Amino acid sequence: MASSTSSNPLPSGTSVFTTVPDLFFIPEFIFGGLVWTLVASTKVLIANPQGWVMFVSVFCFIITTLWFLIFISGANKSSIWPTLDVVYHSLAAFFYLSAAVVQAYVTISLKSFTSTFFKEYQLDIAAVVMCYVVTLLYALHAIFSTMRWKNSS
Repeated sequence: MASSTSSNPLPSGTSVFTTVPDLFFIPEFIFGGLVWTLVASTKVLIANPQGWVMFVSVFCFIITTLWFLIFISGANKSSIWPTLDVVYHSLAAFFYLSAAVVQAYVTISLKSFTSTFFKEYQLDIAAVVMCYVVTLLYALHAIFSTMRWKNSS
């Protein structure tokens, strides 16, 4: 089976909504936005590293939005895009995993304040869960992007 170097396995336009791994864009937006909102709505009770969690959630939300717009517009037709897709989603998965660990650490550290700040503790628990969900989504996107990249070579 001959393969042309100019062929690109990446979808564009509305086919982004029907192909794996690109189908993960929408849940990445939703759950990534939830992480951002949940962390932003909590009170900083002790010195904690939630700034990293906020950076990761905002950074990935913005870059995923740009990535999605590039795919929808069809500007992803260069041969470098499959590789960039794998690199970005792998990096995002790693970033979100580190953010999830940091958020879990902060939440465990706040356990002693639960009698006074129970609502914030619940928000932090929800943020931890959403961080791990988004980590899974980006990891799956990276895995399927890698499979697509390998199959297109």
